[in-house]
Amino acid sequence: SRTKSDSGVPEVPVSADDTPEVLNKALSGLSSRWKNWWVRGILTLAMISFFFIIIYLGPMVLMMIVLCVQIKCFHEIITIGYSVYHSYHLPWFRTLSWYFLLCVNYFFYGETVTDYFFTLVQREEPLRILSKYHRFISFALYLTGFCMFVLSLVKKHYRLQFYMFGWTHVTLLIVVTQSHLIIHNLFEGMIWFIVPISCVICNDIMAYMFGFFFGRTPLIKLSPKKTWEGFIGGFFATVVFGILLSYVMSGYRFFVCPVEFNNDSNSFTVDCEPSELFQLQDYGLPPVLKSITGWTTVKLYPFQIHSIALSAFASIMGPFGGFFASGFKRAFKIKDFANTIPGHGGIMDRFDCQYLMATFVNVYIASFIRGPNPSKVIQQLLALRLDQQLHIFNSLKVHLTEKGLLPALEEAA
Repeated sequence: SRTKSDSGVPEVPVSADDTPEVLNKALSGLSSRWKNWWVRGILTLAMISFFFIIIYLGPMVLMMIVLCVQIKCFHEIITIGYSVYHSYHLPWFRTLSWYFLLCVNYFFYGETVTDYFFTLVQREEPLRILSKYHRFISFALYLTGFCMFVLSLVKKHYRLQFYMFGWTHVTLLIVVTQSHLIIHNLFEGMIWFIVPISCVICNDIMAYMFGFFFGRTPLIKLSPKKTWEGFIGGFFATVVFGILLSYVMSGYRFFVCPVEFNNDSNSFTVDCEPSELFQLQDYGLPPVLKSITGWTTVKLYPFQIHSIALSAFASIMGPFGGFFASGFKRAFKIKDFANTIPGHGGIMDRFDCQYLMATFVNVYIASFIRGPNPSKVIQQLLALRLDQQLHIFNSLKVHLTEKGLLPALEEAA
């Protein structure tokens, strides 16, 4: 394979057992099936505990963790590509891959900062300049990388170099874009970040548990260990879990309020008057449930109704992210993306379903939850010329007068 410049994909060796020696000794008397069950269980509890800690540390720490996870996932996928084609010594492949990652993150995070922290950006002169020319700077940075790639093209390796150029960009599309959507969901309120992620985690755990103890019927050839029993059991367990978790979290402002920048304290705050979405309301029960429970109404947060959609997606469509990752790994004959987490594989092995979930949550919020944002409208108005602002003011004044609202407002003032 070293003598061929454009041959097929060579095999990547399967990683060896990466279980810590302490666990190997403690579980030495168990069969491989039960040993794997205990290793996965112990590491899962450890990861859930870490998840609780970073939630306690607040949204900014969560955002940094998302960035770190994104970088690690990108590294794992790019490393697979580099391992597959390492023998060809493609020039600048790794350097350009990381450069494009930097460019894309600069673009997305710059857009996020401008959208959500406009007052902070306008107050600082360097940030205001960067914000004004942000897209031009982002394009210039990408164009530099594009020219570097063209200059790095080498005879006899053209096809492979373009293949890896596509590899890098597809990886950026899957990893960076989705992690950016996760951060957008986080700024809408931590509950939009925690509940979807927790539903995916719950579905992963419960599907594994139901499949381990009751699984008999294979679900899909891409993942031979997946069973219909695990899929169905995970679905019902996740829906119940999502409703209960949403009920608990909806009562705390820390979880339901958007992340905002406070000019007075020069800090990021999570404090607001909860919207109707997070206020208890009475819902009438269907006749069947009335006869069973004897209740006519039940008090629920409206968000709990939305949590059913979130948990259902996590249970039905979320696993397809895992199936997609399984197909990718089978294509390159590897067991896991990496061996970062014993018994679980790499970080990408744990987050393959999360990225698909992030896109759904972002689309769901934009379609069914979020209305026009007054603060963003004001941001755009303040960016206009003074004569344009005056024209909009007069048009709005005429509109309010026709609606009969302006005289009432003037009398109140």
